[in-house]
Amino acid sequence: MSSYSVGQLARTAGVTVRTLHHYDEIGLLSPSGRTPAGYRRYEDEDLNRLQQVLFYRELGFPLEQIADILDDRSVSPNEHLRRQHRLIGDRIRHLQELAAAVERAMEAQKMGIQLTPEEKFEVFGKDYQESWEDEAEQRWGGTDAWKESQRRTRGYSKEHWQRIKAEADALNERLARALANGTAPDSDEAAALAEEHRLHITGHFYDCPHAMHRCLGDMYVADPRFTATYEKIAPGLAQWLRDAIAANAARHGA
Repeated sequence: MSSYSVGQLARTAGVTVRTLHHYDEIGLLSPSGRTPAGYRRYEDEDLNRLQQVLFYRELGFPLEQIADILDDRSVSPNEHLRRQHRLIGDRIRHLQELAAAVERAMEAQKMGIQLTPEEKFEVFGKDYQESWEDEAEQRWGGTDAWKESQRRTRGYSKEHWQRIKAEADALNERLARALANGTAPDSDEAAALAEEHRLHITGHFYDCPHAMHRCLGDMYVADPRFTATYEKIAPGLAQWLRDAIAANAARHGA
């Protein structure tokens, strides 16, 4: 069995000595023993409890609630692990939703959406934040595609944007179905879907040649926010779509 001083435990767990002193003072994590001189000594079971404390703290639980959770003798270690697994899954889904909201906001600004703040929330979701638009403008604001999309979409109504989103959602469903069916990304079916994806952009926003479309496909796997959007639709879809776009572009000499 290992034994740790307060300093050793702090270094091992990546916390401060002051934090461990505080946990001891509030009864959240008290050392198993003390030296004859009165210094704290922690054992392996204390380290295990500290790991549990840090896990729940990372998920935003208040210290008082963490103490109640860990001191509940009716919950077995295996039940704690199952609870943690479920909480991690919830956190992952929440982060994926936020990433999807970022992607929608970036796409919205890139495409020159002319909507009121209330309409943006209605069309693109409750997590939409207008502050994300600045990043998109900095990234694409100097391009011809940006200028064209601004010109073409300036008069789009909320209903027009809702139709565009419905078309995109329907296409995403067909992409996910092709992936689930094991369709090869370099097949004729995948090429048709990739071409529909390109023409959706060209038809509504800006001219998207195959070479530009290939760059967009690369971005879907290079930028984790775009990746998360497609992964939420179907695991593996971001890479599959990227490969389908690249194969379609190659067919057209791009």
